Amino acid sequence: MRIVAIRETPVPLQAAFANAVVSFAGHDVSLVAVESDVRRQGRPLTGIAFNSIGRFAQSGLLRDRFIPRILAADPDAILDAESGAPDPLRVRQAAMSGEKPGGHGDRAAAIAALELAVWDLRAKLADEPAWQTIARAFGREPQQAGAPVYAAGGYYGADADASALAEELRGYLDSGYRAVKVKIGGTSLAGDLARIEAALAVLDCPTRLAVDANARFDAGTAETWGLALDGYGLRWLEEMVDPLDYRGHARLAAGLQTPIATGENLFSRQDVVNLLEFGGMRAGRDLFQMDAGLSYGLGEYAAMLSEAEARGHDRSQMVPHGGHLINLHIVTALGLGGCEAYPRVFAPVGGFSPQCRMDDGRVRPGDAPGFGLEGKPELRPWIERVAP
Repeated sequence: MRIVAIRETPVPLQAAFANAVVSFAGHDVSLVAVESDVRRQGRPLTGIAFNSIGRFAQSGLLRDRFIPRILAADPDAILDAESGAPDPLRVRQAAMSGEKPGGHGDRAAAIAALELAVWDLRAKLADEPAWQTIARAFGREPQQAGAPVYAAGGYYGADADASALAEELRGYLDSGYRAVKVKIGGTSLAGDLARIEAALAVLDCPTRLAVDANARFDAGTAETWGLALDGYGLRWLEEMVDPLDYRGHARLAAGLQTPIATGENLFSRQDVVNLLEFGGMRAGRDLFQMDAGLSYGLGEYAAMLSEAEARGHDRSQMVPHGGHLINLHIVTALGLGGCEAYPRVFAPVGGFSPQCRMDDGRVRPGDAPGFGLEGKPELRPWIERVAP
């Protein structure tokens, strides 16, 4: 098998709303296609992936640095000798040739899109869904019933008052979700407490509601808000301080009973080691939300999991950021604690496909080969641009 072409296109998100820090209007992602010389049903077998949600497309980095390096590599040097398929680690190493350590940023997401597309290609070569390919590669028993999911919503927009939020959450419950997450920090503490109380009136149980400040606060403000929220018994408090403010995270963990969640904006194994060593994360309580699509791909993500497990944290504490099909397969394959879902936001990449089945708060990926991105009708026209 040979990689014969790699294409990328930026895909704009349908996102006319905001969290406490940024508006998502104008956001996009990099959709990548890794085309092979194997043909199925008269078409080239092609791996498809993107770099997750919440950053931007990395078109220039991919076009000018990473794609040319992969295409210039010795074709045999990036293959797995046993299967004859492209090896995700070797493809990543080829793409990173000449890159210095550190300074991760958008580079981590660009490489992730390429690496994940190789995983999609490998699964398609085996004619099986990606969760089976990934579970076998990492020696795991997949969650046959699918992944626990929670609906992420509650963004700030034109209709962000408490009554509109309550109506939104009722819609998630009617769709089968059992837990939800809403944004905080975009209005006053009193205003957000009113929104939280409206949400709790719908959900009945406080452990079904998580809140996300998107790193809006400094450590002192985060502590003030955290103490105000601590009495509710919520599912977790997410990204209350800057992702690299390990001292601030440790301060919150020491002073609050509510679980702390963070990690979506940590892009390397070393970043996660620093969080584990200095961030005060509590085994069995706090949540880790690293996202393979933002952090060099599945190989780096697996290294992050190993570092956490070595320090006494359980896989049930791993709940990746990014409510889309790729992470649904990863959570299912690796036996993680849950998966974010975007049932109403971030189309065309957010959310799952019609083939996915919801059952009492769990979603099972479909059985289409690979990640099944071609099964999302709203994404299919964009896929056709990179995989004609």
